[in-house]
Amino acid sequence: MRWLIGCLINAVLFMALAGYFHDSFQLTGFWAAFQASILLSILNVLVRPLLILLTLPVTLLTMGLFLFVINAITLELTDYLMGDSFEINGFGMALFFAVLMSLVNIMIQKTILEPSRNKKN
Repeated sequence: MRWLIGCLINAVLFMALAGYFHDSFQLTGFWAAFQASILLSILNVLVRPLLILLTLPVTLLTMGLFLFVINAITLELTDYLMGDSFEINGFGMALFFAVLMSLVNIMIQKTILEPSRNKKN
């Protein structure tokens, strides 16, 4: 259930980014955003650990900041695999979106998801 909620949050975030940065990020609709969110979560499970392992020395030297580059790479892979329904114009924008998505996901988790989880206990 948490996975589905995370996919929905990312889909809404994709829609918001596409609306705000319409020149550099295009979506064909919410269904494309939801599909991209599911594909991104699959890539985060399958590809991201391998990329982290391969780039571990660089990640350690940059004190973890290189993880944003890895997130941008997974966004670019999502762009490639989704075709014309999900387009990010350039690696720089993918990196910017990776940082922005990380910050928004952290804020949502700290303000909404964790307090509701603590109330259940």
